[in-house]
Amino acid sequence: MKKITPGFYFFICLFSLPVLLHAKPVKIKVINQYEVSVPKFSVIENGKSREIKPAADGTCTLEVTGADAVVFTAENYRDLIVPAAAFIDGNTIPMHKNFSWKDLINPMFYIVYGGLWLLLFIIFAETGLFAGFFLPGDSLLFVAGIYSKNLGHEFLKLVGMGSVHSNGLDLLVIIVLVTIAGILGNTTGYLFGKKIGPAMFHWKDNFLFKQKYLHHAQEFYDKHGGGAIVMARFIPIIRTFAPIVAGIVQMPRSKFSFFNIIGCIAWVASMILAGHFLQQWIFSQFGFNLKEHLELIVIGIVLVSTLPVIIKLISGKKAKPTVTT
Repeated sequence: MKKITPGFYFFICLFSLPVLLHAKPVKIKVINQYEVSVPKFSVIENGKSREIKPAADGTCTLEVTGADAVVFTAENYRDLIVPAAAFIDGNTIPMHKNFSWKDLINPMFYIVYGGLWLLLFIIFAETGLFAGFFLPGDSLLFVAGIYSKNLGHEFLKLVGMGSVHSNGLDLLVIIVLVTIAGILGNTTGYLFGKKIGPAMFHWKDNFLFKQKYLHHAQEFYDKHGGGAIVMARFIPIIRTFAPIVAGIVQMPRSKFSFFNIIGCIAWVASMILAGHFLQQWIFSQFGFNLKEHLELIVIGIVLVSTLPVIIKLISGKKAKPTVTT
């Protein structure tokens, strides 16, 4: 048996040096376009694949060797090729999740693909067009508060203030713009009701219009008067038809405008500020990221906000006539 010479060890070390120099364990986070951590994925490096399950906070540690690039794959996600130079400690790797119908109940879907302008249109349509009663107003405002920095900066860039970075300014911009959209939406509904509203009581039900919604809104208005315009902001379906009913009964425009502005400011500010500060407080106190559980938040908000409507529908059912002898 031949004795291994020191020169052989030198050759092995020299050959392995490039690999050792390129090996670098880094801590990264892999998220999708909704800023939610990818729960499980695989990385392919130099033809070898290994599965990665990130920690509870979404981070994982990878050791990139001499590969020029690494391929990320995950179920229901597009494959992603990441250059080795992009692996820097603390870096975030974005993967694109394929569309599923479940995404439609995620407000982030509308924010990611429509941004600020789709948000404003939805708020306008839900409060101004009778066909917008099914739109996710409450939950969308709550999520807009969580992502106020992204949405507000989108507008600031448009007006040439993209270099300004202020969470307070971003938040204020979103509240002001959404409030304006809500006020204009309700005003549109009021003018619509004033013009052709009475004829709506003779319309037939269809997919976008239900007579019972109009009658519920009228009962709500008759019971609460001008205050109904304020309170209706916080009740789905009712907030869509309340301004129309106000137009039908010919509420003075000055009176309607007053309650419209007060109600819209209260609704928009409370929902957006709740999302913004609740996210920060819960994350700092409990390390729980609301961004990763938006579906549950949406379901909770929908249940709470529609509870008055459900109670009204149940209590509003006519009792069966009793037979007397």
